[in-house]
Amino acid sequence: MQITTNQILKFLYVLSGIIFIGVCIEAGGIISNMLYVLAVNPDHAQNFWLKIDLSGLYQFDHGYFFVETFLMSIVAIIKAWIFYLIVSILHDKKLDLSQPFNRELGRFIFRISYLAFLIGLFSVWGSGYSEWFVKQGVKMPDIQYMRLGGGDVWLFMSVTLFVIAQIFKKGIEIQTENELTV
Repeated sequence: MQITTNQILKFLYVLSGIIFIGVCIEAGGIISNMLYVLAVNPDHAQNFWLKIDLSGLYQFDHGYFFVETFLMSIVAIIKAWIFYLIVSILHDKKLDLSQPFNRELGRFIFRISYLAFLIGLFSVWGSGYSEWFVKQGVKMPDIQYMRLGGGDVWLFMSVTLFVIAQIFKKGIEIQTENELTV
């Protein structure tokens, strides 16, 4: 039995939907925990989202706590946005495999590259901020637990996707030109 492209796309649609739900829960969890700590119960900073202990940061400065958790939430929101775009392009059947170089797919790849760049940018910013706190003597959890690690990987991925998007753009131009000459 041979696995077809349509079967793979259906599997990726389901997998992307599951991941989308997960990153939405993560973004909501980070935002709601941030608001809960800042507005209701400061002691909850020691059991922040997924048991991350940010009590040292909260005791150091409430404003810095807000900025760091805000950066965490931005990264989670953009990840959710990426998977929303993936789910929507797979759901709307905008992938015309008979003509793979189409404007919709080109725009999709450009959007993903820009969003990956933003994730990388905010991750690097947040992890740099976290390292600065450690130098100030603040007890901080590992960057990986805070979901801010891997910013360099996201930046690398954004450049790679941008190059692929440029190739798609040229492919769209050639395909459009060929359609006009036929």
